[in-house]
Amino acid sequence: MKKLITMSVMALAVFAIQGCHNGPKSATETADSLNKTKDTTTNPAATGGIAVNSDDAKFATNAFEGSMAEVALGKLAVQKTTNEKIKNFANMMITDHGKANDTLAVIAKKKNITLPTAVSPDDQKTMDSLSTKSDGDFDKAYVKGMIDGHKQALKLFQDEAKNGKDADLKAFAAKVAPTVQMHLDAITKIKAGMK
Repeated sequence: MKKLITMSVMALAVFAIQGCHNGPKSATETADSLNKTKDTTTNPAATGGIAVNSDDAKFATNAFEGSMAEVALGKLAVQKTTNEKIKNFANMMITDHGKANDTLAVIAKKKNITLPTAVSPDDQKTMDSLSTKSDGDFDKAYVKGMIDGHKQALKLFQDEAKNGKDADLKAFAAKVAPTVQMHLDAITKIKAGMK
């Protein structure tokens, strides 16, 4: 009973604190906030503690949100592009990043990590902007975004594979990093072949 009361008070405190901030939080920020309240390394008395440290939890939320964006952008590209190479790449994004997120979701559940439920506001702006572009303009913007995004994702996964503390997340990052590198190489090759 004491645990239930403590959990209820903590949940109310989280919502109260979130209500004090100006503007809405992104799904990733909300997940990070929830994970911080569960972090047993800084709050050992809390119930429902997270099974990893805050850096590993932050990696999980960032990786999950990034892969959600890759899938959503891939679906948009499949609809908008007439370039067969970009369409094939976009389908690869949907498949590979979808599988990565399925695997990460299983790990997160086991580790009691809250993951974001939607793409970030920045990624949503990118999708909104891309959806208004047509033909070559869409292709150029999509390819540029994929190169930039995969460079960031590669660094994120390589850093976790090297410096992560949680063995499962570290192994996940090490397994996914070569796929992200392959994506970066593929989209860079596509860009080189564009006029």
